Amino acid sequence: MARCTAPYRGHRTASGRANCPACGGRGGYSSYSSYTPSYPSYRSSYGSGSSSGGSTRNRKASWSSPTSSVYYTPAEIWTLTPVRENVEKRAVIPDLRDVFLCHAWDDRKESAKELHDLLEENGVSVWFSEKDVLLGSSLLREIDKGLANSRIGIVLVTPNFIDRVRNEGIAEKELSALLARDLLVPIVHNTTFERLREVSPLLGSRSGLDTNEESMYKVALKLAELVKVEEETI
Repeated sequence: MARCTAPYRGHRTASGRANCPACGGRGGYSSYSSYTPSYPSYRSSYGSGSSSGGSTRNRKASWSSPTSSVYYTPAEIWTLTPVRENVEKRAVIPDLRDVFLCHAWDDRKESAKELHDLLEENGVSVWFSEKDVLLGSSLLREIDKGLANSRIGIVLVTPNFIDRVRNEGIAEKELSALLARDLLVPIVHNTTFERLREVSPLLGSRSGLDTNEESMYKVALKLAELVKVEEETI
């Protein structure tokens, strides 16, 4: 019986799914709500985007500077590498923000602001609704512009965010647009990947970064490394 290749190759694209010997004949998926990911064997080896499952943070990423003190698990490097490749491709596009921060409205003055501030302290330019949506502006229109003008998206997954996605709030609309591109990094904060998979199987199937395993400060350092592109790389 053919085995699904998602645990180690991933089905990030329709072509990846088509080339899988187990899933190739099933057709594509139209939305993340209809997609059931194959993640158990991958997560049993590397953990759900964290250091669980025997995986330790003892590697530097290929994009890390020689003096970097930031270390990654194999799962983190696996999930961040395609995002990094897209960061380098998009580096030639002028006037882009480094990061679009997708978050629940209820987190805007606490955890989302904390992450925003830490990123900016580390030289990352961030699209953040609290400062980029002017009073009287159309929120959805400004979100569309922010997505189009950012190199990558990060999703701060909190209990509030999960509630918003479950109830199909603004966060769900942002998430749909971000999932259409391989430019997305989930950041799990005060919740788990297991709870995320209950409301968004596709987002939950991706490894990411987890503040249950590392501080928000260290997560911000990894994101800052991810989006920094030296001139010779461009």
